[in-house]
Amino acid sequence: MGQILEKLKGNEWKERQIRKITDKIFDHFKNETGKANMTFEELYIAVLLVYNDINKRLPGPHFDPPTKEEIKILMQESDINLDGELDREEFVKFMNKMTKDAFITVSQGLITTLAVAPTLALLTKRSTENVPGIGKVVQKLPNSVYASLVTLVIVLFQQGVEKA
Repeated sequence: MGQILEKLKGNEWKERQIRKITDKIFDHFKNETGKANMTFEELYIAVLLVYNDINKRLPGPHFDPPTKEEIKILMQESDINLDGELDREEFVKFMNKMTKDAFITVSQGLITTLAVAPTLALLTKRSTENVPGIGKVVQKLPNSVYASLVTLVIVLFQQGVEKA
């Protein structure tokens, strides 16, 4: 669990995920248009595709894409060579700025789940040991296995609630 928390704290995991998504989207537009840069309209469509990908891949709440006005402002900030279009590196910089809040929210929710669930599991284990039928099975399970199972159930429950 410590390794998972360490990955969430570090920016490497986030940057790799964003880079995978942005490269896929940028290559899609590059192949479709034959150009190495993205115009504002292409960028707007790309942002919608990236947010769609993020909402599919990451646990937690779904994130609404920014407005066209917000995208224009961020595009101007990310357009280093001031040509009105974004190349691959400018697009990555743009998307990192655009998605930073999404990763903060996901990380906080996941950390809370991973910290609270094992504690809850150990508390419920003691109370279920006296339940007929279930109690004997629960007593035989090591605390670490029981805590992992309860954590898994909680995560699956959260994902089910979010999809509904």
